[in-house]
Amino acid sequence: MNTENVDILIIGAGPSGSVAAGYLHKQGAKIKVVEKQKFPRIVVGESLIPRVMDHFDEAGLFETLNSYGFEKKPGARFIRGEQDCVFDFSNKFGEGWDWTWQVPRADFDKAMTDELQRKGVDIAFETEVMEVVFNGTNSVTTVKDKEGNLSNIHAKFVIDCSGYGRVLPRQLKLELPSNLDPHSAIFSHVKDIHRQNQGNDKTLISFDILETEVWLWVIPFSNGSTSIGIVGPTAYIENLSATNDTTEALQKAIASSDYYKDRFKDLAFEFEPKKLSNYSVAVSQFYGEGYALTGNSTEFLDPVFSSGVCFATESGILAAKLAFRQINGEQIDWEKEYAEYMQYGIEVFTTYVKEWYTGNLQTLFYHQPENPDVKRKICAVLAGYVWNKENPFVTKHHNIVKNMAYMIKENKMDSE
Repeated sequence: MNTENVDILIIGAGPSGSVAAGYLHKQGAKIKVVEKQKFPRIVVGESLIPRVMDHFDEAGLFETLNSYGFEKKPGARFIRGEQDCVFDFSNKFGEGWDWTWQVPRADFDKAMTDELQRKGVDIAFETEVMEVVFNGTNSVTTVKDKEGNLSNIHAKFVIDCSGYGRVLPRQLKLELPSNLDPHSAIFSHVKDIHRQNQGNDKTLISFDILETEVWLWVIPFSNGSTSIGIVGPTAYIENLSATNDTTEALQKAIASSDYYKDRFKDLAFEFEPKKLSNYSVAVSQFYGEGYALTGNSTEFLDPVFSSGVCFATESGILAAKLAFRQINGEQIDWEKEYAEYMQYGIEVFTTYVKEWYTGNLQTLFYHQPENPDVKRKICAVLAGYVWNKENPFVTKHHNIVKNMAYMIKENKMDSE
């Protein structure tokens, strides 16, 4: 059996694994990336938020990604019947990027791995992790390539960026149910031939709220295609088609949107719509002796505010930094420097996801006259700056949305 030795093994070549690999390669670490799938491949997570730009920049990937001409995302639009709420990332609380991208992930992820391979990063595609055995911080990982050949990889540290594959959480029995209510999604792409007739908002990502817990996403790409997805309680999604036909279900969802049904009716899907059932997940711990979990290997919340790739890259590059320091002899407090840090941001965003589905956050979005200061502070959260403790909508996240929504409703009742 072939054997190789590396400093750090990265499992998964998506955004989390790519930024980790990019950073570690810049530091001169000997790394290897193993990826079960063949790229390009279609995955969810096509709308980014500004915080991710810091990570691509630090990993040495920004310039290459920017050269591809992906659709720029300056904000986001939320539609509810006749009501409209637009967030502009250039008008947010605090410092940070004012824009990001909307990307077909098949092209975007391959752009990253192509650049990493051009720089000399060793990426083994169509290679599956069969077993990881830890001996202290050292490990031996057995992998199988597409021809069925087995080999061993000895590493001083493992970063699990396997996303929905959740390699180490499954093997080490770290999986936990999410504390979010079960939701599911169905999505596909269409050639958006009516886009030019849509006025100034033709390329802005939009969320059409069909019911309090049911919404449609519309994400235009620079290649002329648009991603369309329906999200709702799992029971709602299952009831869209009696035969579990995802094409029928997504067509029915689009037809229920007064705003988008004419734009997308009769347009063929570019691929059979994919379903993500009960997508929210969690783990019992974020790290262990010799490993760290990142991105969807740890927790996936909900696509409503496009936080998935942000948490993937935030955790990926942070795990890479800490692992590099550790293999070079530093003592790392993984609980404080990694787990507590990541959990803080996840808790903030979790509150906003929960308050979206209770309707409280929607009450703030559509309240008139709008409060510009409140909107700027919420915008910073939606941009991914959930570790900025100067923002009261970060530090007081547990109660501030709920309390403000309550006051708005009470004032409305008093005036009637």
